[in-house]
Amino acid sequence: MASINTAFKALCLSLLLVAVSSSPTTELKIFDVQSYGAKGDGTSDNAKAFTNAWKDACAWKGRSKVYVPKGAFYLGGVTFAGPCNCQTSFVIDGVLLAPTNNDDIKKETWVNFSYINYLTISGSGTIDGQGKESWPLNNCNTNDHCPRLAVSMGFDFVNNSRIEGITSLNSKAGHLNFFFVDNFTIAGVNITAPGDSPNTDGIKIGFSSNINISNTHIGTGDDCIAILSGNTNLFIYNVTCGPGHGISVGSLGKNKDEKNVEGLMVKDTVFTGTSDGIRIKTWESSATEIALSNFVYENIQMIDVQSPINIDQQYCPYPPCKKTGDSHVQIQNVTLNNIWGTSMNKEAPWIRIEWFKPKVTDKIRFSF
Repeated sequence: MASINTAFKALCLSLLLVAVSSSPTTELKIFDVQSYGAKGDGTSDNAKAFTNAWKDACAWKGRSKVYVPKGAFYLGGVTFAGPCNCQTSFVIDGVLLAPTNNDDIKKETWVNFSYINYLTISGSGTIDGQGKESWPLNNCNTNDHCPRLAVSMGFDFVNNSRIEGITSLNSKAGHLNFFFVDNFTIAGVNITAPGDSPNTDGIKIGFSSNINISNTHIGTGDDCIAILSGNTNLFIYNVTCGPGHGISVGSLGKNKDEKNVEGLMVKDTVFTGTSDGIRIKTWESSATEIALSNFVYENIQMIDVQSPINIDQQYCPYPPCKKTGDSHVQIQNVTLNNIWGTSMNKEAPWIRIEWFKPKVTDKIRFSF
């Protein structure tokens, strides 16, 4: 009997060793872009080297890391696509430089991540959109043939992921764009562009859910955070905003395919020198019937903000606007609690609410 037990244990051990040896490795493998020929000289186009490093990291059957060391890495438009075999990280300690000429990017997004689960982007580095040369081209309010400027970094269909620590500088258009993203964390990020840089939204979110933004500074020439159609369960806390146009929901109601926005918490946030603080903007002659509901704004400080609270259902960015009907965007269950500070405009009201018909907006609760 003893010999049988010994043989059985030996068999189990051998099977265990086979199982372990055939399973994906848990050891982290690093894919340094320089080993793929990338040069941190600020002029060589490293798109091919970065793409090849990403492909190998994504295909690795274990934890992998694409690493960008110190240096200035010029990079044309590039897409990092999944799905990947395991958890993948992208660590940026150097500087990524976009082409100064927007036409050289040849994409709507300069650096794009798509169809990935369990992605982490981190590091002490900077994503430099080098947008100054392109900003004068952003004249779509007067030019019907204006170019579509590139967003610096985009995430499409990326889930259970995070971005932390990096700096986004001087985007041509928006800095970070999220589309059909679920369970994503943005923490400790610094987003900056001059206050007069046009349409340089800090974080733009659409058709996404369970987004957490925390411990982040955003100063741009447009919305610090723009919350667009189809979002649910967004949590924003300990964010500083300024310069910029505040944290905005909308604009909404212009297009027929828009969806509801439900569940927004903004707390422990400071607005400094912005045109707006808390902002909701919908088109008066809206093309769709949607609802914006269950918003909570709590513990918010305003420092020299022009319009600290601005709920506008007659949104018209480039007047005059045609007024052909009512707003069908309903705003429901909005709570503002412990909002304080100063306005830079002594004549403007601290709270600005404009709607086409009062009945479309209800249950707005204030506590100061």
